Amino acid sequence: MASTQDTIAALATPTGTAAIAVLRISGPDTARITREIAGSLPPPRSAQRTDYHDAADNLLDDILLTFYQGPASYTGEDVLEISTHGNPYIAQRVLEDLIARGCRMAEAGEFSQRAFLNGRMDLSQAEAVMDLIHARSERALAAANQQLRGSLGRKMDRLIEGLLGVLARIEAYIDFPEEDLPSEDLKLVVGEVERLLKLTVNLLATNHYGDILRDGLKTVILGETNAGKSSLLNTLIGQERALVSDQPGTTRDYIEECIMLGDYCLRLIDTAGLNPTSAGIERRGIEKSIERMAEADLILLVLDIAKPAPVLPATVSQFLRPSNTIVVRNKCDLTTAGALPADLSAFETIATSTLTGAGMDALTKLMVKRAESFHVELGGDLIAINARHADALARAQSGLSTAKEQLIHSEPIELIASELRGALTAYGEIAGKIDNEQVLDHLFATFCIGK
Repeated sequence: MASTQDTIAALATPTGTAAIAVLRISGPDTARITREIAGSLPPPRSAQRTDYHDAADNLLDDILLTFYQGPASYTGEDVLEISTHGNPYIAQRVLEDLIARGCRMAEAGEFSQRAFLNGRMDLSQAEAVMDLIHARSERALAAANQQLRGSLGRKMDRLIEGLLGVLARIEAYIDFPEEDLPSEDLKLVVGEVERLLKLTVNLLATNHYGDILRDGLKTVILGETNAGKSSLLNTLIGQERALVSDQPGTTRDYIEECIMLGDYCLRLIDTAGLNPTSAGIERRGIEKSIERMAEADLILLVLDIAKPAPVLPATVSQFLRPSNTIVVRNKCDLTTAGALPADLSAFETIATSTLTGAGMDALTKLMVKRAESFHVELGGDLIAINARHADALARAQSGLSTAKEQLIHSEPIELIASELRGALTAYGEIAGKIDNEQVLDHLFATFCIGK
């Protein structure tokens, strides 16, 4: 972990020509450097216009600077933000001058790491900063904003408080081993462990929804060759992304594009056509199609309405369920739809024409509805945990489940306490209430420079 005694500096806006560029510094020398630049320390949180002269008294720019006095700042330290004209050369010259005045370049995520270390946010809120920056949909933005404002942290605080109460009651009997756990206390403790276990399972259930918000709903477009899969992709994204041809096997590999539908981002994956007589590179493309199906949240099974529905191989049909598949009967401008085979009769079906646009509105509305089905809301909060949270909650769930069984079967109280302490540690990892420098360094290294 880098020293928090240093004063750090970084460009907080992307490189490139723009209207303005913002540089940020934080640390113990911030007030001194601010005085050197502005002549005096300006009132906190008040923008001040001044000329920026470097240490050699060369005029670099006409700037706005804003001083934030710790601990009432993003990092909890004194912070200075400098707004220059958006010429990359100017921003670089100012950054070099800040380094000359005693700053060092900030590491990736170091501003947010200092905010966490100084108690300005918990670890789940720090992660929400990056979720907010990368949010690609209305729901992802809403979830990141709620987490940034402490929604997950508050839930974890309540879980930790409840588990501490259970542990305090359990450990009293370790301190006084001559006492047996009365049946009244046993019933109360088991009930509280069951409550915590249920809340933990509910939080874990939001993991997949979090993946969807961050990465998009994985939507695989599947079907026989020349059924219109690539045409459907092009129609959904509004441009000719995939090559369309009457020649079978045109798509040899999968093509991936993201679109916005309603409040959601969908990752459309156009796969190679299912051709039972394929060979060589085309067969490899079909194998990749099946791999994508195994990971899919939603499958669009595209059928040519003018042809009999194909007999799907078991390697494909095993992934198709009414809950994850929409049957798209394409080319409805050519003929009316006939009956589907019995194995597809339970699936929702939309007749479309990528040529005329018929059925496309109905299809997109149904796709949004399927995305909504993954939505999990807990007590009015939009919670979307990530993989790190899920791992910790799974360990907490395991510890609570084991402790519950041990309580019911009157196993040694020390074993029960050990399981509960493990669950408590797992809870604490989510908000960062543990001392694990390696975990923290790895997490914050994924942040942007200057954040």
